[in-house]
Amino acid sequence: MAEKINFTVNGKKRTVEIEGWEKLIYVLREYLNLTGTKRGCDDASCGACVVVVDGKATKSCVYPAKKLDGKEVVTIEGVSEGTNLHPIQRALIDAGAVQCGFCMPGIVMELYALFNKNVAASREEIMDALDKHLCRCTGYEAILDGALLAQKNLKK
Repeated sequence: MAEKINFTVNGKKRTVEIEGWEKLIYVLREYLNLTGTKRGCDDASCGACVVVVDGKATKSCVYPAKKLDGKEVVTIEGVSEGTNLHPIQRALIDAGAVQCGFCMPGIVMELYALFNKNVAASREEIMDALDKHLCRCTGYEAILDGALLAQKNLKK
């Protein structure tokens, strides 16, 4: 039996009719055509699907869509303004962390949630956040360098 859920995505109020089995990633990609959120493992182990739900980094591949009612979701499409990249995106590029790019939306969203909560997060907190993400292309040093550069730029 279908049910309607009302939530906000990237500042826009949305109503979606779901059957109840859907995960958040499915609603974003298939119902709302927000394909920047990547489908990787479908079991919360890779981090490619991370979005921000009510300020918290959330693995959308395991988050039940029926829990979305009344929530606020930010996806990778919601962090930049047109062609102006968010400072986190710019810093990751400047640090040479972006190679194939598949894991980057999840990493950006993880850092977005962390720095919105605490722009002065410690190096250990940043590393702990990044530890939830798999990347096959880069040695993680460039990603950490980009995160630290983003933090520095956000503090300005």
